[in-house]
Amino acid sequence: MSEIPGDLKFLKSHEWARVEDNGLIRVGISDHAQGQLGDLVYVELPEIGSSVKAGTGAAVVESVKAASDIYSPVSGEVVEVNENLNDKPETINEDAYGDGWIFAVKASDRGELDELLDADAYAELIENEEH
Repeated sequence: MSEIPGDLKFLKSHEWARVEDNGLIRVGISDHAQGQLGDLVYVELPEIGSSVKAGTGAAVVESVKAASDIYSPVSGEVVEVNENLNDKPETINEDAYGDGWIFAVKASDRGELDELLDADAYAELIENEEH
């Protein structure tokens, strides 16, 4: 199992959120999730300027096995999307916590982050799923 970065917060549905220095919340899926999905072949990115609500679908990733909704960990406005994923969706498989980020949100309520799992709680969640 890969190391889970301590600066991330997680949804139970395996999305991660990282607060950037500029206050934006960068979102991706965990290394565990990409491993479960297998090789990703397509990513449907949200539109820049679109509104997202915490816990609702904002993007879709498709693997050879299945398509999965990607939920936004916070409410707000999508201000960046990772265009590189259009040509290289496998970047998520290769670097789930880095270059494989999916979109960034300007949060309307950063307090929503407090409701997410920290790295330790997320590691526990994965462990419980595997047993």
